Amino acid sequence: MSHPLEGKVALVAGATRGAGRGIAVELGAAGATVYVTGRSTRARRSEYDRPETIEDTADLVTEAGGHGIAVPTDHLDPAQVRALVDRVASEQGRLDVLVNDIWGGENLFAWDSPVWEHDLDDGLRLLRLAVDTHAITSHHALPLLLRRPGGLVVEMTDGTAEYNRDNYRNSFFYDLAKTAVLRMAFSLGHELGGRGATAVALTPGWMRSEMMLDAFGVREDNWRDALDRVPHFAISETPRYVGRAVAALAADPEVARLNGQSLSSGQLARVYEFTDLDGSRPDAWRYLPEIQDAGKPADTTGYR
Repeated sequence: MSHPLEGKVALVAGATRGAGRGIAVELGAAGATVYVTGRSTRARRSEYDRPETIEDTADLVTEAGGHGIAVPTDHLDPAQVRALVDRVASEQGRLDVLVNDIWGGENLFAWDSPVWEHDLDDGLRLLRLAVDTHAITSHHALPLLLRRPGGLVVEMTDGTAEYNRDNYRNSFFYDLAKTAVLRMAFSLGHELGGRGATAVALTPGWMRSEMMLDAFGVREDNWRDALDRVPHFAISETPRYVGRAVAALAADPEVARLNGQSLSSGQLARVYEFTDLDGSRPDAWRYLPEIQDAGKPADTTGYR
């Protein structure tokens, strides 16, 4: 089926850029109506002060074959989230897919900074953006999603449950945030499974987001130029790759078998046989422990 999600309604919370944008576009390519939210609009930027906007994401969804609807929303504000869900309910009468991808913490954590040295205000703000936003959004959106059987909730994080269990992730606050989201998916799976819906945690690999490309001084069309400086960047993937993972999950009539699990883009590419835009299947969460963390030279043979 070229549009397996035609007639379905999705909400991608945190869709301005990165994984959220990639997910929204791929849901649109599968035919869905996609509400995209965030704080960066054409009229006003968030504290990131970057050019990407939710209106741009909505346009990309529509261009891909779906129907993109941009709704400016601060997911820390319960009233704004309630109004968002009320609008979806009024306009569509249903919600089939909820993607909690709100983050906003890139400028708030310090690498390898112990908790007693880390800026406390930044750390607590990071936790609010990464954890409270997901809880607020689920609180308001799940009653609508549960109106029809077969709903899907995707909690976006960084790292699989197995990898994050065994590895310290950058800082106390970052580690706590990403692990908390993994547990959210487990808890939601417990609460939703008996009510006809499914919740999973999903992580991309090393993602070539707009911010990552800028940090390395490259574009998507010449990203390999960064490999001289960062050889393991060879395992990286586009945001559309994890988007295809979400679209595949949403179209799977047996997705309930994955309820409560921690999943990755590379893992699901093998299950659903999709590829990244270049036709490859990068599997970063096998590559990291087996090659990069093991101190071996960069070599993606067998990993993409």
